[in-house]
Amino acid sequence: MRGWTKAAGTSLLALSLLCVGAPSARSQVSDYGQKEAGPVRDEAPQLLKKVAILQKLNTQLPLNLAFRDESGKAVKLGDYFGQKPAILALVYYQCKMLCPEEIDQLVGSLEMVKFDPGKDFNVIFVSIDPTETPEIAAKEKATYLKRYGRPQTASGWHFLTGQQPEIDALAAASGFGFTKVPGPDGKMNQFAHASSIELVTPHGILAQYYLGTEYSSRDVQLGLVEASQGRIGTPVDAVITYCYRYNPLLNRHDLVIARIVQLGCILTVLILGSYMFVNFRRDIRNGRMATRKPAIG
Repeated sequence: MRGWTKAAGTSLLALSLLCVGAPSARSQVSDYGQKEAGPVRDEAPQLLKKVAILQKLNTQLPLNLAFRDESGKAVKLGDYFGQKPAILALVYYQCKMLCPEEIDQLVGSLEMVKFDPGKDFNVIFVSIDPTETPEIAAKEKATYLKRYGRPQTASGWHFLTGQQPEIDALAAASGFGFTKVPGPDGKMNQFAHASSIELVTPHGILAQYYLGTEYSSRDVQLGLVEASQGRIGTPVDAVITYCYRYNPLLNRHDLVIARIVQLGCILTVLILGSYMFVNFRRDIRNGRMATRKPAIG
């Protein structure tokens, strides 16, 4: 399955190239001449190998990694775990195309999820660019918190920055591949990467992946209930998650017909059992009343 998920992640490279604005193979051929056509054609497969999402389900994240939050405060990844599940996304804040789309789509999805960041779960963004600062992160948080429209949830949104070793360690643990590429100015100051969010349990274990930039609010809500290990949600949510199962191959929740049939059978047995119990009690009561009637004559 790992090979399949890695291929799924690399298929998102087209989106990542929009983000980085990398020169096309055609433009490079025209820049360097026809003799360079061979190496240029070899560049894309090499890039694909570096840019991938390898699902590492049930993997423990390194919670001791040190970062800085949007206020500049030194924090550890583990500060956001222990009690609540989390949504994790590796991005970089000065990205012009893919990352803003990813964050915006996630915010839009969470608008339709009944749980609240800070109270029920955490949202954690980590920049893959070590040159980005808490000031940049703070602007991003202000932008998307305003977009979300629930200012009281500010404590549940976290925009982190860090140094290269910590970024690399988190990327390796979560299976997030990325690489530097030249920007329009020719400097190696942009990144090629795929796009995904990860749902993480309160203990920091990777539970589910959603690839791409569009996230179903139903899947996110079901995923949070499952990742919470029963810590959030209602009995109704428990029934719904019983009827749906996370499919790691398709990165979504599929309806399990067999479980619906099972619930139907259980419900039928309960209804019939209750009906029979009520009738038996009534018959017993009527029988007792009949024996107590005085004889006539």
